[in-house]
Amino acid sequence: MSTTASARGRRLLAVALPPLVLGVVFLTFWQLIVEWFDIKRYILPTPTQIWSAAVEDTALIRRSMAVTGMNSLIGLVFGAILGAAVALLTNRFRIVSELVTPLEIAARAIPIVVIVAVLQDMFARDTETPRRLMVTIAVFFIVYVNVARGLREHDETKAELMSSYAASPVQVLAKVRIPNSLPFFFTAIRISAPVAVITAFVAEYFGGRQNGLGYRITSAFGSSREPQGWAAVLGACILGLAFFVAGSLLEYVAVPWQRRRTAR
Repeated sequence: MSTTASARGRRLLAVALPPLVLGVVFLTFWQLIVEWFDIKRYILPTPTQIWSAAVEDTALIRRSMAVTGMNSLIGLVFGAILGAAVALLTNRFRIVSELVTPLEIAARAIPIVVIVAVLQDMFARDTETPRRLMVTIAVFFIVYVNVARGLREHDETKAELMSSYAASPVQVLAKVRIPNSLPFFFTAIRISAPVAVITAFVAEYFGGRQNGLGYRITSAFGSSREPQGWAAVLGACILGLAFFVAGSLLEYVAVPWQRRRTAR
């Protein structure tokens, strides 16, 4: 047990240490460059100024992070459920695939700002629905593409074995295709988690309730309070990292066979 725990600790350290070191080096370089070249605060504040602003406005940033985080979470959950469900339908019914694929291509070609603007006009200004719908749309296509690929790329040997047992298409789907698609699904969740946060706070730039990180950023920069704006950006980065870590942990717990395969 102790050997296993030690090996896990070394693997965790090997994964966590390089980005931490890179982050410290980057922030130190940023601080020194701003001080050496005497860059004005309204152009680029130092990390220490941003941290001071974050400490001063902790309560406000925390409330804004809660709003953006909830919008991201709701959109992530609904987008993941819808994406997986539609992928299952496209695998079972070809007509659904023929209908969804053109929509996927069209949606990817439309800039997010256009979709957000349309959604904002469709709903009342005091509702979070447009932002959550935008996150749902962004997550939906990521999950749909990955799960559909996982359903297609199954082990042919297992499928032939099921056929030799006279298994029905539904049984093949349940016993072969869905288990094979689970790593793809949780990989999509891991990818979608930070995308959900980015989409949520970008959507806040285009009207609606003035209570999220997107509004705090635009408001601070618009009133020449750059450190406060960067502090809100820091809050968005922390939120995105938290979602990414949560998605990675979910994948780690939910698909242990994939974890064992990777460890080899």
